[in-house]
Amino acid sequence: MVDPQSKPLPATVWQAMLRGALGRCPRCAEGRLFRKWLKPIDTCATCGLDISGQRADDLPAYIGIFVTGHLLAPVIIALVTGFALSAWALLAIIIPLAVVMLIGLLQPSKGAVIGLQWWNGMHGFRKERRPEETDA
Repeated sequence: MVDPQSKPLPATVWQAMLRGALGRCPRCAEGRLFRKWLKPIDTCATCGLDISGQRADDLPAYIGIFVTGHLLAPVIIALVTGFALSAWALLAIIIPLAVVMLIGLLQPSKGAVIGLQWWNGMHGFRKERRPEETDA
């Protein structure tokens, strides 16, 4: 295991969330965040961050529903107004597309939520920041 102080901490909450969304440890960006599709690891193998206290709960699903709905709305409008499709044809297009989008968004949104929790020191995480740079 590498010393956690040797790895650069993210500069902003957005960097921590992006690291999580990419399935990487929000602290070091090198260790894996998930051991299974939605099951986070207990401890980062690279920097030793204890991730077992995270509580993403239902927020990733809400984020996935929100994003999917907003991305599919123009597609649905375009299909209804631009093509003479039956209701069954519309359902055959929209439902599989929505399911694939939701499943694809779950892990990145859960990782981003874990990164957000780490950044804010929530649910057992210790609030960590880069040391302030001083002018000499």
